Amino acid sequence: MWLRETGRTAADLTPTVVEDFLALRRERSGSEAVARRGLGPLLRFLRGAGVAPARGEVWCSDQVAILLARYRAWLVGERGLADESVRCYCSQAKKFLEWLREPVDSSLARLDAATVTAFVLGHSTAAESVWSAKALVTALRSLLRFLHVEGVIPGPLTGAVPAVAGWRLAGLPRGLQRDQVAAVLAGPDTSTPAGLRDHAILTVLARLGLRGAEAAALVLTDVDWHVGEITVRGKGSTFERIPLPVEVGRALADYLTSGRPSCSCSALFVTARAPYHALSGTAVRAIMGRACHRAGLPWLGAHRLRHSLATEVLQAGAGLAEVGQLLRHRNQLSTTVYAKVDYTALRTLARPWPLPAPQGGRS
Repeated sequence: MWLRETGRTAADLTPTVVEDFLALRRERSGSEAVARRGLGPLLRFLRGAGVAPARGEVWCSDQVAILLARYRAWLVGERGLADESVRCYCSQAKKFLEWLREPVDSSLARLDAATVTAFVLGHSTAAESVWSAKALVTALRSLLRFLHVEGVIPGPLTGAVPAVAGWRLAGLPRGLQRDQVAAVLAGPDTSTPAGLRDHAILTVLARLGLRGAEAAALVLTDVDWHVGEITVRGKGSTFERIPLPVEVGRALADYLTSGRPSCSCSALFVTARAPYHALSGTAVRAIMGRACHRAGLPWLGAHRLRHSLATEVLQAGAGLAEVGQLLRHRNQLSTTVYAKVDYTALRTLARPWPLPAPQGGRS
């Protein structure tokens, strides 16, 4: 009805038009979140039918969308980044491009170091964590490099992006206790198809230590039921086969036989409503967040289950090399951070406190 009232058709559903509709919903009823969830399946159906513009398909009037589409193609074609990395980079790039004054092409033509630095300082202060601020500056350097290569900005400005203060291995891996992990796994309602799917995803995360994007990228043929293995697409386009524990296999079997809809999608985990398609890494994080809410825990990311598995294995007596192999770390330095949570081994290195008084007086 809104399209008819505004004189538009489904062919006009560009990202800008969609955002206009959501802004109107927010202004009238404050129900943007509900509208956004309901709009997703409709847009996918219209795009699949060829009625609405495909994802990334834009007109020249939408300068930000044009640049983002070109940038996305560059990340995939020239840089060879994974889908989740492309999504993160484009999300951060959109913040910067929308922050610039209209028209965007004029702002980019006169872009200077002071403007870049001002954006980083303003948005890093509002960032939720050091890592989100680091993701922002990393993506911004990549965008500026692309804009310079394409001749959109007058010169290289990557050096104008200030670094974020944060040191590798400075923090502690924040895992969950065993009872908390059990509560998270018990969160989904397994009497429903969606609950069976969510329980299977959480079990894969908790027992195999997969990243959220890795779980979302699984396809049906990745599970070898005869051998008892599962193929994981890791970072850097790597493929690794890992054992399939009984608990994980049972959760997957329950979902595939009683919860997964019959569809042509090859993804292992698909949406609960038509049109069916693969889940995204963002959807996996949302599933984890809802399970935490049901378990009485704060909203936590899917990586917490990965940390929990590593910590539990280490405390059970495994070495760092075995933990690194379990988590499929390419760099051993990534595993050394878990040495900080091996309190049993660290006690042998810690000196008593307070220190014992020296024997005898001064000589």
